Amino acid sequence: MSNKTTVFPDGFLWGGATAANQLEGAYRSDGKGLSVADAMPGGKQRFQILGSDTFNWEIDEDKFIYPNHRGIDHYHRFKEDIALFAKMGFKCYRFSLAWARIFPKGDEATPNEAGLKFYDQVIDECLKHGIEPVITISHYEMPLHLAKEYGGWKNRKMIDFFENYATVVLTRYGKKVKYWMTFNEINSAFHFPALSQGMVKATGAGDYQNVFQAWHNQFVASAKAVKIGHEINPDMQIGCMIIYATTYSIDANPVNQMATLAQNQEFNFYCTDAQVRGEYPAYQQRMFDKYGVSELEMGADDLELMRKYAVDYIGFSYYMSSAVNETAEEEDTVVGNLLGGVRNPFLEASEWGWQIDPEGLRIALNELYDRYQKPLFIVENGLGAIDKVDENFYVEDDYRIDYLRRHIEAMSDAIKDGVDLMGYTPWGCIDLVSASTGEMSKRYGFIYVDLDDNGEGTMNRYEKKSFNWYKQVIETNGKELK
Repeated sequence: MSNKTTVFPDGFLWGGATAANQLEGAYRSDGKGLSVADAMPGGKQRFQILGSDTFNWEIDEDKFIYPNHRGIDHYHRFKEDIALFAKMGFKCYRFSLAWARIFPKGDEATPNEAGLKFYDQVIDECLKHGIEPVITISHYEMPLHLAKEYGGWKNRKMIDFFENYATVVLTRYGKKVKYWMTFNEINSAFHFPALSQGMVKATGAGDYQNVFQAWHNQFVASAKAVKIGHEINPDMQIGCMIIYATTYSIDANPVNQMATLAQNQEFNFYCTDAQVRGEYPAYQQRMFDKYGVSELEMGADDLELMRKYAVDYIGFSYYMSSAVNETAEEEDTVVGNLLGGVRNPFLEASEWGWQIDPEGLRIALNELYDRYQKPLFIVENGLGAIDKVDENFYVEDDYRIDYLRRHIEAMSDAIKDGVDLMGYTPWGCIDLVSASTGEMSKRYGFIYVDLDDNGEGTMNRYEKKSFNWYKQVIETNGKELK
């Protein structure tokens, strides 16, 4: 066990992270409309189905798969859950708003008051416990109507719909909530446009022209949200949010080195260059040529909006690193690695094949801070695992503690390197439904929820061993990690 001395600044935002579509449930309650998350199939073939030529967002509600649409009933148990977060000592709680709970179809002029009142309660409950809300405006669940009727984010009309939505929520909550993010893992569209852009192959996801156009529309919409937020509350901090995967060349061959540089630019930096620097990068044309993208449709003031209203900080998720090998005839690919790549012989992997790389997090923090000189916020990180409970529903999850400990040590090292790191919210601080499979068996939380992949269970909450460990981490501001 490491005895490394860790250092974190006063006021560091320790907490946890969730997403509305993965824990709230109540998918049809109090006027909520269907979202794209509600239309996604459950099971290990989810991404294959979403990426097929035949999937077109048509659903049969009678065949909804539990617990994919039931969540963990946070909608009715949020006070209990937030009390548990407070017991751990959370300084902040990152959660998302369900867009379709506030605008059921997405293109209405006026919002659903019942949905707004629900988030009034969630925010007030956090503040009552001294927990700072960190809110993601759009987290993988745009209203299904917008995906079906307008084709998702490739349609420029989406900017107006999002602006209306952002205006409502920022106005309603902007005096109470300081920290916001616009789009969750916006760069994930490079691989899975169904999640963040609401596009499947039937509506154009197979054409990179549409993916890049959708990104542009999202960049403009994000800039408008920053403008609105700063006008409401000048102290408001609005960030972008990306997946970051530290990327290595498998060797010193210049061919692989160049391929690694290109992958970093295309996946790790393109969206942040646009949202943080407020302008498109010089390598954009090379990407357009590579992916067959012609000129994008732009409004007259789009680029000025992007430049003037860049984000205040960079939120990112970090789960794994990636290795690039362009020269091998037969690649040893990594099963389960979301971003592809080849197996890194120096790393172990999780039960889902995600390669575990704490030192890669330190590298990621340095790469991002060196490039942008903006505060960073790790808003997702964690180990998905199959937890085994004893007769008292206790989980002795030393494997999770070890994973988190090593990543927290890497964070401290990056802070010693000079990185400005705002906070850390491990993913799925309470067990919730997996985004990749719609199942419960892949668990991340400090809190066990009695619910299985078939939707069976009491949904009672139980503290895991990692619960008290993380409580100690927060109490000591990251000094005590044993």
